[in-house]
Amino acid sequence: MHRCVQRALPRNSEEDQEENQTLMGKFTASKTLVHTARITLRTVADAVLGRIDPSILDKRLAAWAQDMIDEARISLTVRGREHLGDGHETFILMSNHQSHYDIPVLYRSIPRRIRMVAKAELFRIPLFGQAMKAAGFVKVNRENREQAFQSLRESTAMLEDGTLLWIAPEGTRSLTGQLGPFKSGGFHMALESGHRIVPIAIDGTRRVLQSGTVDLHRGHHVSVTILPPIDPKAFGPNRRKELTEAVRQAIASALPPESL
Repeated sequence: MHRCVQRALPRNSEEDQEENQTLMGKFTASKTLVHTARITLRTVADAVLGRIDPSILDKRLAAWAQDMIDEARISLTVRGREHLGDGHETFILMSNHQSHYDIPVLYRSIPRRIRMVAKAELFRIPLFGQAMKAAGFVKVNRENREQAFQSLRESTAMLEDGTLLWIAPEGTRSLTGQLGPFKSGGFHMALESGHRIVPIAIDGTRRVLQSGTVDLHRGHHVSVTILPPIDPKAFGPNRRKELTEAVRQAIASALPPESL
């Protein structure tokens, strides 16, 4: 009887609003999947036909990033682009990792050729993994330390060709939004290659799409802070941990207290 009474009670406006927001979030998320599927299929088709062109891929990634940001109605603020110089120097980008939405946000924030270091599991996804490989994304096996280091070493050729290499040194998305400990692989690579590291702080993407969920929340503000480059040569191999901490502290300095 009690259950019948509960079912008969009218829903309040807050419950209706929450349900509508959830449904809209799922609908918007499905539209972002369409954008991702479109760029995936085009890239796979180009790979099959042997016509991969990095400049075309760059334009597709930029357009995809804009579509993703538009769908989520993100208000984006980017600070510190001057730290990337005049385009003649190639950097290793290192950022915190709050959400899958970090990817379109960073591609929209930095109008240069960027390729990302990604976990091997993503490359196992049918078609999507093929597209990532064809586009030049770097596969890292987190379960095999030596193999991961080797993949990073091999990726330094991209840096020599003028591609910015993006690494999220936390290794995975933060479940809480707080900045996690950094893994060492990217810092070994920076010390070996000599390329300067540009720390980047991303804040707000977790409110758009939290780790472990598919519900997209529209209308949030996201900020990207590009910080001054850090030269690994000033540290050397024997001070790798200090280099790691310097990059981590730089990113932390541009994040709100709740992310620390």
